[in-house]
Amino acid sequence: MNNRHLGPDLTVSALGLGCMGMSFAYGGQPEADSIRTLHRAVDIGVTFLDTAEVYGPYENEELISRAIKGMRERVVIATKFGFKISDQGHGTERMIGLDSRPEHVRAVCDASLKRLDIDVIDLFYQHRVDPDVPIEETVGAMADLVRAGKVRTLGLSEASAATIRRAHAVHPIAAVQSEYSLWSREPEAEVLPTCRDLGIGFVPYSPLGRGLLTGAIRERESLAADDFRRTLPRFEAANLSANRPLLDVLGTMAADKGITTAQLALAWVLHQGDFIVPIPGVRKVRHLEENAGAVTVALSAEDLAAIERAMPKEAISGGRYTAEELAMVDG
Repeated sequence: MNNRHLGPDLTVSALGLGCMGMSFAYGGQPEADSIRTLHRAVDIGVTFLDTAEVYGPYENEELISRAIKGMRERVVIATKFGFKISDQGHGTERMIGLDSRPEHVRAVCDASLKRLDIDVIDLFYQHRVDPDVPIEETVGAMADLVRAGKVRTLGLSEASAATIRRAHAVHPIAAVQSEYSLWSREPEAEVLPTCRDLGIGFVPYSPLGRGLLTGAIRERESLAADDFRRTLPRFEAANLSANRPLLDVLGTMAADKGITTAQLALAWVLHQGDFIVPIPGVRKVRHLEENAGAVTVALSAEDLAAIERAMPKEAISGGRYTAEELAMVDG
């Protein structure tokens, strides 16, 4: 596995691993299966692991701590803060708002370090921009954590270009994480150019469209009753049906190249810039290994143009989030 750089100081595997689904939102799975997948990831060089306090909540960080025993020096760990988490409810029900006050930033860092059982967090993200706290105050508190040796580098998630610039003026931002795939192209307008300009890495989450761009999800009924994706507009039955022909074309293009649909979609993301490090979420070893194969897929300018023609932005049916969830996306 080749490496890429997030900012000047953080070197990571060219493809990371989104760990959320092992514990949260997509139904989870037995811990032994998750640990098997995490160990296989490290074995094949996928060593950039992405988690957050809210995944579970808390359970995903604890899972990672158990999985990386004896191999801390081989992995790069990113985690996130920024939500108010209720003691009541289950899963996403416990996310009851945003909180990026400096005192909360410090408390979450200490709690995450304890759950992860590590001495320093490699990349510490603000999970969502808090409109009630100036970004300068939040990043100032995050910078204090760097100076204290608790955090190596800083990141933002779903931040606007203007917020990124304000944050970067307080302390260098290593990475910006946002949803980005063939079906979620919003960062291309302002965020990607800003990252290029400032030397900031970009980390796409859901680069496979939360599984849709694998071609494996054909019907809403294939999702478990408690799967978070059932709440998203793009997974409504009518939108799944409307988007199916686009997936079929992408699948044909992948087959012509002797690769899977997922590998083609990931390769497209990887070809958008060498500062981009996607973190597809997987639970199974076979999907992990399939995704890792995308790193070696070469796409010509003609290939990229053909993919763009096959998946025009204006043809995608259904939004990536509900209106309530989009309200927490900065800008």
